[in-house]
Amino acid sequence: MRFTGKFCGAILMGALSAALAAAATPTLTLTPNVDPPSPAVGTPVVFQVAASNFPDSTAVDIYFDTTEVALAVTSSTGAFSGINVTVPTTAVPGVHWVTGVAQGSTGTAAQASFTVQANWPQSGYSPLHQGRNPYENMIGTTNVGIIDLDWSFATGGAITSAPAVSAGTVYFGSADDNLYAVNATTGAKVWSFKTGAAITDSSPAVSGGIVYIGSTDDYLYAVNTITNPGTQLWKFKTGAAINSSPAVSGGNAYIGSNDDSVYAVNATTGVQVWKFTTGGAVASSPAVANGIVYVGSNDENVYAINATTGAQVWKFATAGAVASSPAVSEDVVYVGSADKNLYAINAKTGVEIWKYTAAGTVGSPACFAGTVYVGSADGSYNWVNAYTGGLINKESSSAAVVINTPAVANGVVYYGNANGTVFGFYFEVTPIEAWRAVTGGAVTGALSVANGQVFVPSSDDTLYTYDLTGSQVLALPERPDPATLKPNYEMKPSLPNF
Repeated sequence: MRFTGKFCGAILMGALSAALAAAATPTLTLTPNVDPPSPAVGTPVVFQVAASNFPDSTAVDIYFDTTEVALAVTSSTGAFSGINVTVPTTAVPGVHWVTGVAQGSTGTAAQASFTVQANWPQSGYSPLHQGRNPYENMIGTTNVGIIDLDWSFATGGAITSAPAVSAGTVYFGSADDNLYAVNATTGAKVWSFKTGAAITDSSPAVSGGIVYIGSTDDYLYAVNTITNPGTQLWKFKTGAAINSSPAVSGGNAYIGSNDDSVYAVNATTGVQVWKFTTGGAVASSPAVANGIVYVGSNDENVYAINATTGAQVWKFATAGAVASSPAVSEDVVYVGSADKNLYAINAKTGVEIWKYTAAGTVGSPACFAGTVYVGSADGSYNWVNAYTGGLINKESSSAAVVINTPAVANGVVYYGNANGTVFGFYFEVTPIEAWRAVTGGAVTGALSVANGQVFVPSSDDTLYTYDLTGSQVLALPERPDPATLKPNYEMKPSLPNF
């Protein structure tokens, strides 16, 4: 029998395709492969797994480190996609491994890395300003007492700007006019960006490869963090100094100015979306929840503003200037005032729910699990029932002013005071002081807790960083050998998305 060249070519091409398919390397693709891409308080972190070049119509066990988390079934082409995996809450920050192992096929496996992060991306952690990192799991009630100074970074001016932490870098402003980016692990400077005047109480917000910060030169700046780090993307001019911290949400950056106004600025272009004018300087940092911007003003009011249109929804009158940044939880706005009260306000109606009276100006609150944490100018730390306004406990700070926002993470609440001391408390029957450290100046900027580190800004021109050291550090799991992974035969297949 004779075969034409064309027919022979077809046979050869078919054999080649089969050989290539047989030799193709199995792959896993994770989307995203870093968490959390958009932190939402209390929301589990979920990513999707897709695969190719596995045996066709085959069960594939999917592991996060050494624990099986899903079971997939490949299509007739040896692929699957859309398999949801929830990151275990016990996964410590760093690189972890996701492994897919085909059942009944010796040696057919693929791995991909997944980076766990417990970042603190903006003032108050998120646009809700609850002051809580829900993903922190390295430092907690059992080991906070043994954290120690890891590194410190000196600038040329006081630091009252709360640090933001993202992708291994900590960002903060200084009264020496600079925004700094510092390696969170080593304390080495990555870059700095100079504004036209001191950066005082405005804290940076990091989102989508951009860091936003206000300066007393009247400008809101957007600075690149990825493609050309440390370079300006745009700047937006207000009518006076900015002591407010930007909140980034829904494609806009919201910020207050001492020109008595609140601004919504397009986060990509720097173009004004709207402007809302109050009757006094706005040093309060806006909180954003459910399409509403909540912010205080020195005209003694708290405002609720439509985040899209800039129209007033309601205003709530206090008896003192409101420089406090609101925190929003369960449709309640918590905010302090110079009239010595902490207020709980219905987020939808603007009606007072309760007020708690302290002995001095009340700072910006944090809230979690039915408790509002707030400091006062009388030198006290206050634990207040979030539902009733009743005092749960009160601790003295040697009459040193406490008006910065507490930071809450993994069962521990962190405060700083004007004496330069920082504290870590956790609550059993009463609060227990588990840790304290001393800086060289007043701690009036808020603390941040991220990836097993506590970042403390101080008016002695220095950022201090505390964490676990040496053998105390929780180790990352090693990259597993797929051949050693044991399947869970009771696991039901996840629905594939071919």
